[in-house]
Amino acid sequence: MEQRIIEENAVRQHIYNILPHELLGDVLRIKNKGYRLVAISCTYKDGIELTYSFDKEFDFFHLRLNIDSEVEVESITSIYPYAFLYENEIKELFDVKINGISLDYKDSFYKIAKKAPFNIKKEDK
Repeated sequence: MEQRIIEENAVRQHIYNILPHELLGDVLRIKNKGYRLVAISCTYKDGIELTYSFDKEFDFFHLRLNIDSEVEVESITSIYPYAFLYENEIKELFDVKINGISLDYKDSFYKIAKKAPFNIKKEDK
């Protein structure tokens, strides 16, 4: 019985690598299919890796951008208004250039001693 329940609730995940100019169109299509935004995460690999995660009934979509630190990304707050929390955090902690955040805290979302403390550039490693 327990195994059957696990199989019925199996999580499906899809990760799509996209370009910055594709972000808003892809996010709008995902929203129109009934998906909710569950997270936006950021890390440094060979540049900035931004992952936008969406869910609908255990079906997860992840849109992934791999960008240089100078690339500008458009905010998705016109589609998911609550994304302003994720975007302000990423902008402030990683120094990612996100344009058009509906409620932009202008780098005062956190009280931090160092600007962009998670911004690890190659020369800093």
